[in-house]
Amino acid sequence: MQHIYKEGNKEKPVLFLLHGTGGDENSLLALAEIVDAEAAVLSVRGNVLENGMPRFFRRLTEGVFDMEDLAFRTKELHEFLNDAAIQYGFDRQNVVAIGYSNGANIAANLLFNYENTLKGAILHHPMVPNRDAKLPSQTGTKVFIAAGVNDPLCTKEEAMDLEKFLTDAGADVTLEWETNGHQLTMNEVQKAKVWYEANY
Repeated sequence: MQHIYKEGNKEKPVLFLLHGTGGDENSLLALAEIVDAEAAVLSVRGNVLENGMPRFFRRLTEGVFDMEDLAFRTKELHEFLNDAAIQYGFDRQNVVAIGYSNGANIAANLLFNYENTLKGAILHHPMVPNRDAKLPSQTGTKVFIAAGVNDPLCTKEEAMDLEKFLTDAGADVTLEWETNGHQLTMNEVQKAKVWYEANY
């Protein structure tokens, strides 16, 4: 997978950056700098193209996921993380994902499929990736969700349902509401930073 790795303080988590539709491995670098300028960064480009725009998995229509591709791409991403930890010598147990939209959805699906794959996650405007999933234990995993009350793509219900799925699996979930639509705002990034600093 095309990616950028930036060395950081070994005591800090590795920030695993997952862009939204049409983004790439550079899209969230400035955001990571705000959240924790000292942390190592692993930023990945999605392997799927939709009308020339990178994504992490295919969808059939807006809001309708290709579940087979989602499962395949989630496994691919999980294995990429395992390999990257060996290649770059970072602690595989100390990875915090930061995802926006499509990137937040695949980060959530990592949590829906694997125990201990992420120490924590910051999910900006996510949806429930798979409503039929039986989640592994996520006890000890901390998750921050930023959602928009007026978001036409990732509705209020999606965010609340995702919170319930993760909480029921044992995760410690913080849900913050924004009044904007689907866009990623500086206000929610600052809230994520406050949450991150309190936990890491």
